[in-house]
Amino acid sequence: MSMRDAVAAFVHDGDTVCLEGFTHLIPTAAGHEIIRQRRRDLTVVRMTADIVVDQMLAGGCVKRLVSSFVGNSSAGSLGELRRRVERADPEPLEFEEYSHHGMVCRYQAGAQRLPFLPLRSYAGSDLPRINPALRKVTSPYPGPDGEPEQIYVVPPVNPDVTFIHAQRADRLGNTQIWGLTGVQAEAVYAAKRAVVVVEEIVADEVVRADPNRTAVPAHAVDAVVHCPRGAHPSFAQGYYDRDNAFYRSWSHISKDPERLRAWLDEWVYGTRDHAEYAARLAGHFRDHLAVGEALSGQVDYGRRL
Repeated sequence: MSMRDAVAAFVHDGDTVCLEGFTHLIPTAAGHEIIRQRRRDLTVVRMTADIVVDQMLAGGCVKRLVSSFVGNSSAGSLGELRRRVERADPEPLEFEEYSHHGMVCRYQAGAQRLPFLPLRSYAGSDLPRINPALRKVTSPYPGPDGEPEQIYVVPPVNPDVTFIHAQRADRLGNTQIWGLTGVQAEAVYAAKRAVVVVEEIVADEVVRADPNRTAVPAHAVDAVVHCPRGAHPSFAQGYYDRDNAFYRSWSHISKDPERLRAWLDEWVYGTRDHAEYAARLAGHFRDHLAVGEALSGQVDYGRRL
């Protein structure tokens, strides 16, 4: 599908929308298309809420954020998010906070359709004080000291739709990822629908020749969107580098509400789709974000004689 058609089909006002990708392969183009289509009152679920979430907030799309990290990825702040959290400007943001591991466990519980998942890492933390969804239950098994144990649990998350970005997929949706991996598979399985956005669509034989890179199999995917450079300003391992200059500039852009809205007008509302956005940056990609070759080794799976 095109990104336009995928968002039109699978994202509706009031939905819970997951956007996952850790450090690289961030589904920025999906977020931009949600902004273009002016979706409203969304709950956005993203472990590392970063620039794309700030942009969706500025676009008026997000009512509630579920996350374990907010920030401009070592390069500064998220101006729109800070205004809403700190001053309710222009309106408040509902924010439900977990730890990274807590979010991973929520995705795992959602993927397995479990009522909750236990974890020990909230002991000593203030997060349970501000998040009533972090609760304790009595384990049916004795603890390490042989006595009954109270243990924290987190609820499942089951988004209406999950968007992930990946390097490649075949036409059926078998999706391959290499480099840093996050919780893409769990986020896909937890959702009611899943859209995979890829740098390239390859022949079935390419996927079959390297099956262990398949992070998400076709049966879990509802749509495949071909969207080269769709993770910018993050990087896609093996395709293009991280746009550090843009990350640094975002703190200044987002600090000023008028400048932020002017950026949206030019780069999101002012572009027909992500292809036009990327075309405007073609020289920048060529001169500053190109990457060299670093081939990974081959293995022999063997075959019956």
